[in-house]
Amino acid sequence: MISTARVPADKPVRIAFSLSDAPDDTPSEDTIPLVFPELEQQLQPLPPCHDSVESMQVFKQHCQIAEEYHEVKKEIALLEERKKELIAKLDQAEKEKLDAAQLVREFEALTEENRTLKMAQSQCVEQLEKLRIQYQKRQGSS
Repeated sequence: MISTARVPADKPVRIAFSLSDAPDDTPSEDTIPLVFPELEQQLQPLPPCHDSVESMQVFKQHCQIAEEYHEVKKEIALLEERKKELIAKLDQAEKEKLDAAQLVREFEALTEENRTLKMAQSQCVEQLEKLRIQYQKRQGSS
């Protein structure tokens, strides 16, 4: 008899086999449920001929391959999700890098402007001092 059960996609699938010849335990081919409900119809293991050991072995192999296929699909889905996360992180890092580069350029421009303004202020202080001296000389000579 072949026992089947629905399991969530994130749980491993285990398959039980029995080569019992009891006619009461043998369901008709029409009543055998899908062994792997998430698997496409054309990839589903076909019900075995219970009178043939070779058929049961082929069915068992097919079920094992289907289980491996399910695990691989699950792993691919997880890797795809991880890929999306990494791409998002990379995009964020690149944006931050561009933002940092922009901030560096702004800092350099402001530093240069600050230097220029300090030089202009220094020149203005010198001119003011010269004008005070000239004013004092005029005040003293008058």
